[in-house]
Amino acid sequence: MAKVAEKLVVEVVAAHNLMPKDGQGSSSAYVEVEFEHQRRRTRARPKELNPVWNERLVFAVADPDDLPYRAIDVGVYNDRAASGGVAGGGGAAPHGRNFLGKVRVPAAGVPAPGEEVVPQLFTLEKRSLFSHIRGEITLKIYRTNSGEVVVKSKPEKPVKAVVSGPEVVAAPPVTGPKKQQQQQQPETRPRLGGGTTADKASATYDLVEQMQYLYVRVVRARGVAAVGETVAEVKLGNYRGVTPATAAHHWDQVFAFSKETIQSSFVEVFVRARGSDDHVGRVWFDLSEVPRRAPPDSTLAPQWHIMEDRKGERGAAEVMIAVWFGTQADEAFAEAWHSKAAGVHGYGPLGSIKSKVYVAPKLWYLRVSVIEAQDLIPMDKGPMVIGRYPELFVRAQVGSQMLRTRPAPVAANRGPSSPFWNEDLMFVVAEPFEEFLVLSLEDHVSPGRDDVLGRLVVPVSSIERRWDEKLVVSRWFGLDRGTGGGNVASGNTNRFGSRVHLRLSLDGGYHVLDEATAYSSDLRPTGKQLWQPHVGVLELGVLGATGLIPMKARDGRGATSDAYCVAKYGQKWIRTRTVIDSVCPRWNEQYTWEVFDPCTVITVGVFDNCHVDKPASGNTTLAVRDNCIGKVRIRLSTLETDRVYTHAYPLLMLHPSGVKKMGELHLAVRFCCGNAGNMFHAYVRPLLPKMHYIEPLLVRQVESLRFQATNVVAARLGRAEPPLGREVVEYMLDHRSHLWSMRRSKANFFRLVTVLSGPITIGRWFELVRSWNRPVHSCLAVFTFLVFVTMPELILPTAFLAMAFTGLWRYRVRSRHPPHMEMRLSHADAATVDELDEEFDTFPSSRGDVVRFRYDRLRSVAGRVQTVVGDIATQGERMQALLSWRDPRATVLFSIACVLAAVIAYTIPMKVLVGLWGLYAMRPPRFRSRMPSPLMNFFRRLPSKADSLL
Repeated sequence: MAKVAEKLVVEVVAAHNLMPKDGQGSSSAYVEVEFEHQRRRTRARPKELNPVWNERLVFAVADPDDLPYRAIDVGVYNDRAASGGVAGGGGAAPHGRNFLGKVRVPAAGVPAPGEEVVPQLFTLEKRSLFSHIRGEITLKIYRTNSGEVVVKSKPEKPVKAVVSGPEVVAAPPVTGPKKQQQQQQPETRPRLGGGTTADKASATYDLVEQMQYLYVRVVRARGVAAVGETVAEVKLGNYRGVTPATAAHHWDQVFAFSKETIQSSFVEVFVRARGSDDHVGRVWFDLSEVPRRAPPDSTLAPQWHIMEDRKGERGAAEVMIAVWFGTQADEAFAEAWHSKAAGVHGYGPLGSIKSKVYVAPKLWYLRVSVIEAQDLIPMDKGPMVIGRYPELFVRAQVGSQMLRTRPAPVAANRGPSSPFWNEDLMFVVAEPFEEFLVLSLEDHVSPGRDDVLGRLVVPVSSIERRWDEKLVVSRWFGLDRGTGGGNVASGNTNRFGSRVHLRLSLDGGYHVLDEATAYSSDLRPTGKQLWQPHVGVLELGVLGATGLIPMKARDGRGATSDAYCVAKYGQKWIRTRTVIDSVCPRWNEQYTWEVFDPCTVITVGVFDNCHVDKPASGNTTLAVRDNCIGKVRIRLSTLETDRVYTHAYPLLMLHPSGVKKMGELHLAVRFCCGNAGNMFHAYVRPLLPKMHYIEPLLVRQVESLRFQATNVVAARLGRAEPPLGREVVEYMLDHRSHLWSMRRSKANFFRLVTVLSGPITIGRWFELVRSWNRPVHSCLAVFTFLVFVTMPELILPTAFLAMAFTGLWRYRVRSRHPPHMEMRLSHADAATVDELDEEFDTFPSSRGDVVRFRYDRLRSVAGRVQTVVGDIATQGERMQALLSWRDPRATVLFSIACVLAAVIAYTIPMKVLVGLWGLYAMRPPRFRSRMPSPLMNFFRRLPSKADSLL
């Protein structure tokens, strides 16, 4: 049976942010597509940097089985002859044009006839390193059988356009409400795992689109003439990658070339002397002969290849190389040199653009219990005895953290040389323990003067660990006079008799909070032996971003961004590679975490890499900070198990000028549950470890310790290579959430109003029943009330069944998408400029000129809060006054009323009393008075303590 003839359709939709090339700040762009020696082109769109074509270019497919080995070349050009609305002609090359960018699309992943077609956004590539190119192009590529060209995703009938040259089918433009609906659609449909052409890697790398790469691993060379330091250069078309120079001819570096940018049919490897343009050896490989590799295959073994000299003759020099085609699932992907980063030079910038996985240090709470001291000798004996009573306190320091006790209270049974505190100081330390605990016992002599009476240094690594509420044994430590103080942790060093009584412990039963509890990613205790079994696995596919706001300008090529993603869940932080020069980056990287609690949150942030333009010399005098673009939080409990969510999340960023949408982040998320029993059991376990409830920390301690934990994590991750910047860690951990913000206060107030809307609605309904404006409803309410009064055993079952059926009814209108950052809920769209300026102000404030105005405003708000608190206290004091005899007559009346109420409650059944009270409360308005009830009048006349206030 003959094969059904197929055609390849390339629908050129639109281009975005093209480079102006006509000398007047614009371009007249058209697109030229070549496939299997067939060339087609669109019309030119004059004077438009964001042209829209919606044209279909149709190509004949000679052999559909040969498509996986073919590629589609798309070029964008500026038509110099175009003016006004001149249309492009057939397939002949124009006499004058400017290059605007190109894209090479492998035909292997083109949807087959009948498969769904989705638009794809491609970043325009350079033709050479010196090309000034920017922008993206949107294409829809698919295969169809001979006959009419129909797109499955668009039900409209295509319109045939008769033009000279190739066959062109013009798609009807999308306008009006439908266009707006498509732009606002959050669900994306990427070809996860390579679609129908997935290979073995899809089993573990199936949440991202497969990206094909050519990998070249250059290991070392031998037999090279003594030329000093040498470098290896890999050349593929216009792309060149060079290894660092070494005298041992050993490089072991991997180069990765995106298959979309391959412009040649062979790859060359040169070995050169450092600083020389002449090579001492050359070897090349035909790309059609390069093998493919996909994990879990073992790594491809490098082989020795004899190199050619400058004359093309094979000599004694050899180079060890491995060349293969793979995907981003390859182990060499993370550390490889990428062709899209060809313009980045220097060890520092190159290291900062690679993808990395960071493990945050294990954090501990260090508890320092200062009990007492004995035999203290003052610096000056006179003031200690005659002039004043000493103010003795203990100052403790661990790294940059410093705390102090309160001054020792005066006790009748203790002298000034034996103070007593019994106070706990809490610190945050991280493994491995490198810090020292430094304690100094000081006497506050006068303002600005504190005399050191003794000093103690204890290595944190020598402190005992505890896992529960059992106290460790306290010890006496000898004090060293002055500031010399060596390590006296053993407690035996005692030069002059002064000593301090301490209880030191590393508390492993707590969870050290470095995030807010409301959206924490980990709630396990520090001690691993206290962990519960994990309940599932979280998989995250970072697909890409679209519409990012440019963050920088570079080399006259317009505004652009160098974006990368950071995701944080538990102790594991991941950082994707940096995509250079793109506002629509594609990462397609996948990561996995173990989940121990489903009621946790993963945070994903997008940042602009500012280290790319940093000089290779590394000017350390200027601190380089990456720019924050936005972040997304996803709560795992809102995800259905074993379902893949592919959505575009808006990146909202709050600036001093207001809230801005910085773009959209495309993610694929899947939460897999391995044990349903452990999953449901997690919902009834305490949210925090046991120690948080047995020995709870104070609220002010929690906030202070969280600030310290953020600093410790930022310092440790800043020591990694490449370092994760402090600004990145602080933004991901939301370290400013505890500071005052008028905007956040309003948001929390309206959240409270929303929560109370249910009881408020019930109260309004009850008032509607009492008003008898709808007699039928009021009668039904009275009848239902009497039924419940006569049969109270039905109250609880009816309430529980009503809630159960309400939940089932709302199942059909449940949200199908994970929630994201909401601008209106955050009250960001209504915040004033002054409120935002106050929120972004430093702490302490640096706005001296407006602090008075803000302080007055805060006093006004606090005054209203003070009035409400006073009113609540007044009502409570009136309740206490009923039996306090402050008003003797009121107490006598209340006592008599209580006796009568006791007699009535004893003689009349409770059902009757409740029924009569309900009927009295729901009586029609004609039987009610507008004046307050006697009971309310009596209560309001009771005395309070407000008249005793100054």
